[in-house]
Amino acid sequence: MRILFWGTPEFATPPLRALIGEGFDVVGVVTQPDRPRGRSRSQLEASPVKQVAVEEGIPVLQPEKPRGPEFVQALRDLAPDLSVVVAYGHILPREVIELPPMGTLNIHASPLPTLRGAAPIEAAIAQGFDETGVTIMRMVSALDAGPVLHMLPSPILPDETGGELRLRLAELGAAALIEALALIELGEAVDRPQDDAQATYARKIEREDARVDWSLDAAVVARRIRAYDPKPGAWSVLHDAEVRLFGARAITDRAGASGTVLETGEMGMVVACGAGAVAIMDVHPAGKRRMAALDWAQGRGVVVGESWS
Repeated sequence: MRILFWGTPEFATPPLRALIGEGFDVVGVVTQPDRPRGRSRSQLEASPVKQVAVEEGIPVLQPEKPRGPEFVQALRDLAPDLSVVVAYGHILPREVIELPPMGTLNIHASPLPTLRGAAPIEAAIAQGFDETGVTIMRMVSALDAGPVLHMLPSPILPDETGGELRLRLAELGAAALIEALALIELGEAVDRPQDDAQATYARKIEREDARVDWSLDAAVVARRIRAYDPKPGAWSVLHDAEVRLFGARAITDRAGASGTVLETGEMGMVVACGAGAVAIMDVHPAGKRRMAALDWAQGRGVVVGESWS
């Protein structure tokens, strides 16, 4: 089976490595163009998926957008039987989706039709789900609406961050993809239409989504901080400066005015919420490195009694 792989971030590398390791003929990789990195923005950095492709000697295509006659012809020249898309970063036009004779598969990090959209991992944690999973579906023009071929569930562990869950689901997605391809090769794959009436959505994360609302219940605040750890990072304002917050845990037996620092110590920085409080282990002040909240407090970055906004 000749497979054309589409992907960009680290999340997409385990499925690509799994395809290579299982002996599939990956005839090409489509990924985002190299982007400037670092403070100087003077050097270009290849995407994690491109780095894997170069290591393995796989041809790489990097269009600004996945369309146009020259690009489509380049895809035809690769003659894929099937495309696999994992967090590529652009919506594919129908012509591209339908180009391979066996169509296009997508790995989505939720049990569809729950949490269609751009940020299902963060949404699952922020909304307090106990379980999530990965879905292998056939891609169609509508957002994450194609028929499901295979799904593997996964619990969300207590106090798990978005970054930790992302790593686990990347590996689970690789396993689910290989299982789905085996079903296809055996002629046992069944396309199961999604129930659109049951669909929920996890839209792209905007800057204000990650701002902490201290008036909410401590459990909600803690989940939201964990959901955005490490990226984009939940944030709040102290001394007129933005600070990113990480490693939150809800505490039910503490109380105070919302946003007030109640304690700094081995538990980290304890901040009052609308009900209860959260203990925050790490902070990232603007212009500084990420550090333990206790170290920041000992350096007088924050003191008990101050209020976040």
